[in-house]
Amino acid sequence: MRGYAIGDRVSQLQYGHGTVRLVDEHHTVIDFDEHGLRRFATAIVKLERSTTAEPDKPAKRTRKKAAPKQAAAKQA
Repeated sequence: MRGYAIGDRVSQLQYGHGTVRLVDEHHTVIDFDEHGLRRFATAIVKLERSTTAEPDKPAKRTRKKAAPKQAAAKQA
């Protein structure tokens, strides 16, 4: 079985093309182009080398800061 290194492009039957993000003796984590991160048992995952380029992912959205709360209007 060929080992894969972080950054390798791979293809998996169910999820398609992705990039290896973490690999150790127990787990392999792949960031799939269309399905996000998935974790597999290293000993049983079936992968093929892929020649596709890693797609440009859109920048993560950030939340706007909440507007400061106004003091309650005094009632007369």
